[in-house]
Amino acid sequence: MAIRLGFLLSISIFLVLFIVCLVHADTRFPLTPNSSTGERHSEGYCAMYDICGKRTDGKVLNCPLGSPAVKPDDLVSSKIQSLCPTITGDVCCSEFQFDTLRTQVQQVVPACLRNFLNLFCELTCSPNQSLFINVTSIAQVDNNSTVDGIDFYITDAFGEGMYESCKEVKFGTMNSRAIEFIGAGAKNFKEWFAFIGRQAPLGVPGSPYAIKFRSSIPEPLGMKPMNVSTYSCGDGSLGCSCGDCPSSPVCSNAVPPSSHKKGSCSVKIGSLKAKCIDLAMTIVYIILVSVFLGWRLFHWNRVKNPALRTKPFWNVMEGGGELHSVNQQKEENPSMLQILQGAHTRSGVKLSIVQGYMSNFYRVYGTWVARNPILTLCSSLGIVLVLCLGLIRFKVETRPEKLWVGPGSKAAQEKQFFDSHLAPFYRIEQLLLATSPNIDHGKAPSIITEDNIKLLFEIQRKVDGIRANYSGSMISLADICMKPLDQDCATQSVLQYFKMDPENFDNYGGVEHLKYCFEHYSSAEKCMSAFKGPLDPSTALGGFSGNNYSEASAFIITYPVNNVVNKNGNESERAIAWEKAFIQMVKDELLQMVQSKNLTLSFSSESSIEEELKRESTADVITIMISYLVMFAYISLTLGDTPHLSSFYISSKVLLGLSGVVLVMLSVLGSVGFFSAVGVKSTLIIMEVIPFLVLAVGVDNMCILVHAVKRQHMELPLEERVSNALVEVGPSITLASLSEVLAFAVGSFIPMPACRVFSMFAALAILLDFLLQVTAFVALIVFDFLRSEDRRIDCFPCIKVSSYANVDKGVDHTKPGLLARYMKEIHAPILSLWGVKIIIISVFVAFTLASIALCTRIEPGLEQKIVLPQDSYLQGYFNNVSEYLRIGPPLYFVVKNYNYSSESRNTNQLCSISHCDSDSLLNQIARASLTPESSYIAKPAASWLDDFLVWISPEAFGCCRKFTNATYCPPSDQPPCCSSSDGPCSLGGVCKDCTTCFRHSDLQNDRPSTTQFKDKLPWFLSALPSAACAKGGHGAYTTSVDLQGYESGVIQASSFRTYHTPLNKQSDYVNSLRAAKEFSSKVSDSLKIEIFPYSVFYMFFEQYLDIWKTALISLSIAIGAVFIVCLVITCSLWSSAIILLVLVMIIVDLMGVMAIVGIQLNAISVVNLVMSVGIAVEFCVHITHAFSVSSGDKDQRMKEALGTMGASVFSGITLTKLVGVIVLCFSRTEVFVVYYFRMYLSLVLLGFFHGLVFLPVVLSMFGPPSRSESTEQQDQQP
Repeated sequence: MAIRLGFLLSISIFLVLFIVCLVHADTRFPLTPNSSTGERHSEGYCAMYDICGKRTDGKVLNCPLGSPAVKPDDLVSSKIQSLCPTITGDVCCSEFQFDTLRTQVQQVVPACLRNFLNLFCELTCSPNQSLFINVTSIAQVDNNSTVDGIDFYITDAFGEGMYESCKEVKFGTMNSRAIEFIGAGAKNFKEWFAFIGRQAPLGVPGSPYAIKFRSSIPEPLGMKPMNVSTYSCGDGSLGCSCGDCPSSPVCSNAVPPSSHKKGSCSVKIGSLKAKCIDLAMTIVYIILVSVFLGWRLFHWNRVKNPALRTKPFWNVMEGGGELHSVNQQKEENPSMLQILQGAHTRSGVKLSIVQGYMSNFYRVYGTWVARNPILTLCSSLGIVLVLCLGLIRFKVETRPEKLWVGPGSKAAQEKQFFDSHLAPFYRIEQLLLATSPNIDHGKAPSIITEDNIKLLFEIQRKVDGIRANYSGSMISLADICMKPLDQDCATQSVLQYFKMDPENFDNYGGVEHLKYCFEHYSSAEKCMSAFKGPLDPSTALGGFSGNNYSEASAFIITYPVNNVVNKNGNESERAIAWEKAFIQMVKDELLQMVQSKNLTLSFSSESSIEEELKRESTADVITIMISYLVMFAYISLTLGDTPHLSSFYISSKVLLGLSGVVLVMLSVLGSVGFFSAVGVKSTLIIMEVIPFLVLAVGVDNMCILVHAVKRQHMELPLEERVSNALVEVGPSITLASLSEVLAFAVGSFIPMPACRVFSMFAALAILLDFLLQVTAFVALIVFDFLRSEDRRIDCFPCIKVSSYANVDKGVDHTKPGLLARYMKEIHAPILSLWGVKIIIISVFVAFTLASIALCTRIEPGLEQKIVLPQDSYLQGYFNNVSEYLRIGPPLYFVVKNYNYSSESRNTNQLCSISHCDSDSLLNQIARASLTPESSYIAKPAASWLDDFLVWISPEAFGCCRKFTNATYCPPSDQPPCCSSSDGPCSLGGVCKDCTTCFRHSDLQNDRPSTTQFKDKLPWFLSALPSAACAKGGHGAYTTSVDLQGYESGVIQASSFRTYHTPLNKQSDYVNSLRAAKEFSSKVSDSLKIEIFPYSVFYMFFEQYLDIWKTALISLSIAIGAVFIVCLVITCSLWSSAIILLVLVMIIVDLMGVMAIVGIQLNAISVVNLVMSVGIAVEFCVHITHAFSVSSGDKDQRMKEALGTMGASVFSGITLTKLVGVIVLCFSRTEVFVVYYFRMYLSLVLLGFFHGLVFLPVVLSMFGPPSRSESTEQQDQQP
C-alpha cells in the first residue's frame, strides 16, 4: 500500500522562518514603538535581521535590529530572486537565513505556492520589512536580544486571496485537504493566520515567537500593510489542477460528471405514483381479461344459436378438432390403457412419427428386458461402474477465484495484468474490536479509553508472538508483512501513533495524545507511524460520524501482508501458514480476552473464505442424510400398495425403493467419475446438491414406471405388462428427461466456473439416471413383481410365504386409489365449470403480469456470508465490516502504454498540476470525486506523475539534486548529507555542492525532455521521503510504475490510486464497478489512451454487469430447446405451444417470487432458473400427453388425463420433490436455505398449481385435437 507522506509539508511550513538550533531564553521585554531597538518604520529599513539566539528545542530567534536593508552579493541575490521574485535589490535577510528558507520550503500547488512564498519571502527578506513588521516583544538569550513577538500587518485582500488559493489543495499521497493539517481546518484566512502565528511550546512544531497578523495599523506608527499581488487558481499561466482548485475556470466550465444512477420511469396519477412497468402490466392485464371475457361471451352466443351449431366446421372446432361428433361421446371415455391396447377397444391412437417409433421401440425393448432382466441389470451397472473408475482422479476446487470467475473474464485479465506489471494486491489480515451498544439508548460508547488501548497493546503483543511452522522454519508477522520503506510493518492501527511501543503510551500523553493525533496525524512528528508514514484515522477507527474520531466505537487493525501470484515461490504459502496460526490464536486466546472486557471481536484473514468453504462440506452432512432418508422412506411408501397388516411385507416396495436410490447415487458417481477422468475438478456444491437434485428428479420416473406396470391387467404375462407400461409412459418420460438434460446443459454456457461445472455434472447425472431407469430399474421392477407374485417377503426375498392371497392383482381387480378418484371425480369436475375457468385464467395471468413487474426489483449479487456456514466466524465479521468501515476499497486507474516522450501529449493528458489539460485523467477523477454518490469515488487520486513533476521542478530545492559528478544527491536531512544522527543536520558536509537537477531553462514548459524523464524517474522512485523533501517516491509509488522496458519512451503500466466510497450492499459493489468502467471508458475514448479501473473485488462482481443478459439468453435457449424437443417428439405445434406457455409462466412467476422473498440474481439463481425449465416440464408433459391420447370432448379428455396421470404427477412428482426440499430448510448453510430450499419449494408449488390447475383449464379450452379416433369414424372417412 502506498505510504502517504504529505504531512511532512506542514513541518516544513512551520520551519520556513526558523532554523533548527538551541536557545536559552531568560527574560522577555514588551516593546513600544520606536523603543531602544532603534526600530524605524520606513522604506529600506529592516525590523529584524540575522540570527541572535536559539531556543532549547533548536528553533532560531531573529535579531530585533532596526537597521537599513543590506545589499547581497550577486550569487545570493540570484538565489533570492529564484525563490522570491518580488524581492530585488537590498534585502533584510542573511545568506544563512535564506538558505534555511530555501531548504525547507516544499512545492504545494502553483497558485498556493506563489502566495505562500510571497508571505514568507516578504517576512524574511523584504527590504521594506519595517513598513509592515513591528517587533512587539524581545527576549534575552545568552545576553543577546532576540525577537519574542511581532505584529505582521497584511491587507485582508492578500489574506483572502492566499486562503482561497490554498483551501482546496490536496496532498498528493494523502488525498486530503492540506488546510486540515497546516491550518487546523481553518474556515477563513484569519483563523489560518491565527494558527500559523501562535507561539509554539518547546518541542512542538510552530513559530518560536508570537506572530500577530493584523490588518489595521495605529496612526502614530507610519506603517503600511503588506499587499503584494496574489495568484488565483484561475490564472491560466499557473495551470492549477481541478483537484486543488475546483473553482478554476477550466474546471467550472467543464461538463459535470454524469450521474450513474438512472432514475426509474414512474407515472403520477393524482396522489398515486406508480412505476411505468407496473402501469403497463395493469393495462395489459385489463386488455387481456377484456378480450378473454369478450371471447367467452361471443362463444356462448354462438353455442346458444342452433343455426350456428349445425355448421360442420363449428362442430369440428367445438369438438376440439376430433373427427367425430360430440354427441357420439355420451358414454364415459375408455381409459388411456384401453386406448393404447387396440386389441381390447374399438379405438386407436394416432401417434406422431417419432412417438410411433418410440412406442414400437419401447414395446420391443420392454419385452426384451422382461425376458432378460439379469443381462440388462448387469450390463447397465457395468457401464456406470466403469465411469466411476474416474473417481481415482477426483479433486475438489475450493479457490474462490477459480469458482466464481470465468477464464475469459475481462476483469480477471486486468487483474493478471495488474499483478504481473505492477504488484499483486496485498493480503489482508484484520481484527475489528468494538464496544457493545448501550442497553438504554442502543448507542455504542466510545472505544477510545486507556484500558482499551492497553488491551490493544496486549493483543498486538500476542500477534507479534505468533510463530507458524512452514517447512521446518518458524514464520512471524515480520517475515511476511508489507514494509513500504523496508523496515517496519505497515500495520494499520491506532497504536502507530505511539510507534507501536507500549512504553510510549505514558511518555506521549496517553489518550490525549491519541486524540491530538486524530487532528494532527499528518503534521506532528510524534504522530508519525513506526513505518515513517502518516496513518489516516479513518482507516484504523470505525463507527464514527463525520470526522468525530473520538466517538469511534471500534478499533480496526489491519495487517497488510505481501502477496505473490503465479510465481514459483513460497511467499503465499508462508503467509497462509501464518494466517492459519493467526486465526487459531484469535479463537483460542483473543476472543476470551476481549469478551472479558465486555467488547466484541470479529476477525478475518486472506485465506478465511477458502478455509470456511472447505469446512462447509461437513456442515450439512446430517441435513443431507436426513433428506435422503426421508426421500427413501417416501419412495418406499409410494411405490407399494395401500399397506395392510396382513400383507404389507409382500406388497411393500422397500427393496425396490432402496435399489432406485442406489441407482441415483451411481448415476451421480458416474457423472463425477467421467468428468474427473477428463480433468474437471468438482465443487462442494456439486457433492451436496446434485445427489439430492437427481434423486428428486429420478423419483418421479420411478413412481410413474411402477404405477404404470401396476395398472396393467393381471391376466397378461409380466413381460407384456412391462412392455405396455413402457409404451404408455416411455415417450413422456423420455420427453421430460431429455428436456431436463438440455436445460441443465444450457447452464454449461454460463461463464461462472462453479455454475458451469455444476450444470455439466448435473446434465450427465440426469442422463445417466434416465438410462439406468429404463434399463436397470425396469429390470429391478421385473424382479420385484416376480418376488411379489411368488409370495416372497420384501427385503428378504429368500423367504417365501406359503399362503398369500393379496398379491398385486392389476387393474381388473383393484379400485382406483383415493387420489386418482379425487382427481377424476372432484378436482376435474370443478375445473370444468366455466366460472372456475374464468377465475383461474384471470388469477394466473394476473400473477404472471405482476411477476413481470416484480422482476425489475430483483437485485444482482451474491452476499458472501450466504455461501458460508451460519456458524462461521466470518458471518459476524462481514456484518461488522458493513457497520464500522468508513472508507471503501482502494481503486486504481491503470494506464497502459503511457508515452512520456516530448513529442507525446500523454503527460499533460494524465497529470493535474501546472500546464496540465483541464480534461486530463487526474482532473476528471478529481471532478468525479465531487459527486461520490454516483461516481463511487471518494477522493482525488494520488498521482506519482504529479509528484514526479514537482520533484524534478527547480522550485523543489530539496528534492531532485545532483552531485557535481551528476549522480543522485539525496535531500539534506538524509545520509550522507546529514552530518549527525542525533542532532540537527547542517547545511555543509559532502552535499554542500549539490545543486538542483534542472534550471527552469532546462525544461520545456515545466516538462522534462524524454531523456530527462528517463534518467530521473528511477531516482524519484528510489528517493526516500523526508522533511527536506516529502515528494520522494519510494514507498508511496514503488509499485505504481512498471519500469520494465521504459527506456523506449513508453511505460507499459502505471497506476493512480484513490478509494471507493464505503460499499455496504451487493448493489453498491456492482454499481461502483459499473460506474468505474463507464468512467474509464469515457476517459479512454476522449484521451485516446488505454485506461482501465482495478479493484480487488472487480473480478468477482464483473459477472453481475451482464447477469440479466446471461439469464435471459440462457432461459431462452433452455425453453427453446424444450420446445423443439416437444415439437419433434409430439409433432404437434399446438401441444408444444401450450407446454411452452405454461413453462414461461412458471419461470416468470418463479422470478416474481424471487423478488418477493429477496433472492438475488446471480449465477446460482440463474442455474436454478435454467434447471427449473427442465423440472417444470414434468408438471406439464405427462398431463398434456395423456390429454392428447384421450377421446371425447375437451372437458372429458381433461378429466381422463387428470384421472390417469394427475395422481402420478401429484404423488410421484410434486410430493417427492416437496418432501426432499422441506428438509433443506434445516440446513446450516444459508445458501441451501435461500437458493435451494426457497427456490425449489417455490418451483414445486408453482409447478403443482400450473400443472394440475392452470394447464387442465387451458387444455379444456384451447387443447389440441385428440389423437384418438374410433374405428367406426375411420371407416366412414373417404
